[in-house]
Amino acid sequence: MPDQPERPRDDTSAGPGYEPADRPRRRPVEAVLFDFHGTLAQVEDPVRWVVQGAEACGVTLDRGRATVLADRLLTAGRAGGPLPTRVPAQLAEVWADRDLYPQAHRAAYTGLAATVDSGVDGLADALYQRLLGPDGWLPYADTAATLRALHSAGVPVAVVSNIGFDIRPHFAAWGLADLIGAWALSYEVGRCKPDPAIFLRACGMLRVDPERTLMVGDTPADAGAVRAGCAALVLPAADPGRANGLAAVLDLATGEPDR
Repeated sequence: MPDQPERPRDDTSAGPGYEPADRPRRRPVEAVLFDFHGTLAQVEDPVRWVVQGAEACGVTLDRGRATVLADRLLTAGRAGGPLPTRVPAQLAEVWADRDLYPQAHRAAYTGLAATVDSGVDGLADALYQRLLGPDGWLPYADTAATLRALHSAGVPVAVVSNIGFDIRPHFAAWGLADLIGAWALSYEVGRCKPDPAIFLRACGMLRVDPERTLMVGDTPADAGAVRAGCAALVLPAADPGRANGLAAVLDLATGEPDR
């Protein structure tokens, strides 16, 4: 009779805290870097964006017309997404530099909006202005609680964003600015994600070791932090005003899941 196969060892029999030798250990997290758009906040609803932009130009749009315009403007390309289906040749240079220079960012997105015949004078500029203020954005429902929990736990936080304008006033308006220890904004540091340099710069600002830092974002560019030595958590972006799964960050950074 053939020998009976040896039963797999029940790892739990070794007692609490036992981990197999080949199980990767989770690195301790002492600091967290956050992307901005799609991670901590989302741009406002497209139809509201168009209605408010038109009102700034002295024009009242009915919802039907605003919806049609919003669809066309999103196809052309909106700061905060989605990316344009095509970039006109005359905008190629400013498009390439949009996250490195404020003037290029403005020229790129007002230029894209101007390709849509809206019938509203000044709409392209008015739509861009919506992005520059906090009213044009919504922090996710779990953003404030997550940042406050990290702050209470003594975990320093930086915002790392590919962006062509200052977002500090947004956080100030939301009452969250004091929870951010550093800002690595591409147009200020001269580097864009996924370049490891922007993540290293953020770690340097916080005076933390990249090997003990977690980058949280929503795109492969955010995962570029791995090349800088950081760990990375990529969360799919949620709709405006919804929770974005940021409780997972608390579990990784503090060892205590949000409850």
